[in-house]
Amino acid sequence: MSAGSGVDSATTGTATGAGTGGGGNSTACTRELLKSTIDAYFEALAAHDPSTLPLANSVKFTENGKALTLGQEGLWKTAGALKYAHSALDTETCSSASQAVVPDGSMDIPLALRLKLQGQEITEIETIAVRPGDYKVSGQNFASNTGAIIASGDTVKWEEPVPENERNSRDELEGWMEKYFWMFPRGVCNTVSNCKRIENGGGSFTCSAGASCDPGQPGSGSPALPPRLIFADVERGIGVGFTMFMGNTDMHMFKMRGGQVYGVSAFLGAASSSGWE
Repeated sequence: MSAGSGVDSATTGTATGAGTGGGGNSTACTRELLKSTIDAYFEALAAHDPSTLPLANSVKFTENGKALTLGQEGLWKTAGALKYAHSALDTETCSSASQAVVPDGSMDIPLALRLKLQGQEITEIETIAVRPGDYKVSGQNFASNTGAIIASGDTVKWEEPVPENERNSRDELEGWMEKYFWMFPRGVCNTVSNCKRIENGGGSFTCSAGASCDPGQPGSGSPALPPRLIFADVERGIGVGFTMFMGNTDMHMFKMRGGQVYGVSAFLGAASSSGWE
């Protein structure tokens, strides 16, 4: 397909199954494909040119909940070269999630990226570009800390494969995220004592701060934070979840091995909706 057709459809087209995370072509989807596509995305972003990307005709692109024209609006006009990223690769849904640090002009900002592929083409691109003032707590600006995001690569070891004898199943990884969202803040379980939770890199809270672990499981009724999309990278022990939180579109990641959670990171940006409901 031509790059132009993908860009033109970005403002009007909605990919089949948009926002569901399901239905990926798992037989043609590999970790290598997902990783190379992430790398290609950040290279294209820095060049302000999406023409090199394998875009589906129906590709949909959002930044902070708004459907934009790929390559022509938002961070695509101002981004510099990638400074840091850690990613979850899910070949079952052919989806990836990345938490990154990217220059926005002369200032480094947190950037969350979700890519979904079908038939080795990108059908969904969801981003959260966190600029100053984009995230508030109790009406007050909550400052990002890109240095802490970069440092978490060494402390949490996001991309380090979990030894096979310590790996949790997909159901366990996704189940942790389900309980976290459905029962928040009562569903924050199995965190080690030095587990830290960061929000756009800021805060460095202990994972249990302001939270508790209810021994029960999510049941009937409405979830505290309705989860829109959840998937997992079993090899790296990363669970990923998307929700809306206090007027922000929100990507959460956590790292688990041996049934214990070693780090939680949320990227949040002000939005009236995720753009994928």
